[in-house]
Order: sequence, then C-alpha cells, then structure tokens
Amino acid sequence: MTDAVAPTLQSTLGQVRVVSSEGGRSVIEYQVRPEMCHSGGVAQGGFVCGWIDAAMAHASLSLSPEMTPMSLELKVSYFSPARPGLVTAEGWIERRGRATCFAEGRLLDAAGQVLAKASSTIRLIPREAVEASARRATE
Repeated sequence: MTDAVAPTLQSTLGQVRVVSSEGGRSVIEYQVRPEMCHSGGVAQGGFVCGWIDAAMAHASLSLSPEMTPMSLELKVSYFSPARPGLVTAEGWIERRGRATCFAEGRLLDAAGQVLAKASSTIRLIPREAVEASARRATE
C-alpha cells in the first residue's frame, strides 16, 4: 500500500490482520478496544462502519490493485452491538463494472454472529490519478 496514512488508519481502526484478500473477497480481523466504545461497552457505530467499509475496499483492491476505491454511497444496518474483543469484517464484490462496483459486507463477532451488514457503491479511480491529486493538494 503506497498511502503513507494507511498504517495510522489501520492502527486507529484496531486492525489485527488481513486474513485474506483475493478474488473479490476479503476478511479482516479487528480488535474492539474499550476506547472505541460508548456507554455500556458498545463499539461506536462509526468504527463498525469503518471496519466493514475497509473489508469492501480490500475486496475491490483484490480485483483491481491499480484502482483506488472511493465510496459513493454506503449503507449500514446494525443488528447487535459490537463489544470489546475480536471481530471479523468480511467484504465481497457483488458486481464490477469498468469504473464502478457494488460491494457488500458484514461484521461478525468471535462466535460468528452477524452484528452488522453493509452495502456500498464504489467508484474506481486510477491510483496514479489519486496520488497525483494528493501531491498537488499538499504543495
């Protein structure tokens, strides 16, 4: 990954490891830490969204590593609270076009219970164009 911010983002999100990322599917483990939680020890919804979003992005990258996935739309449905401990985010590509793909994902607890599901419309932009734009923005 060429993005210098990514290691910090991965740490902030509590990423433990990328279990797999190939063929339009990905599985990533995260550690829900107490500082990610609000009252009652429930993970803040933004983290849940971020975990699934990252899994869907990895799924996209597994098909087109030269493209940067940019979320156009993201919908998350929450079923049960995520609590401190290990969770697993899964993402997969339902359909891919030349410049857009449709992804789905879910978050599971250590027992395999589905905590949340998501769907996303992703715009695929050439990585070199995104990196050039970032360089111009910092000049």
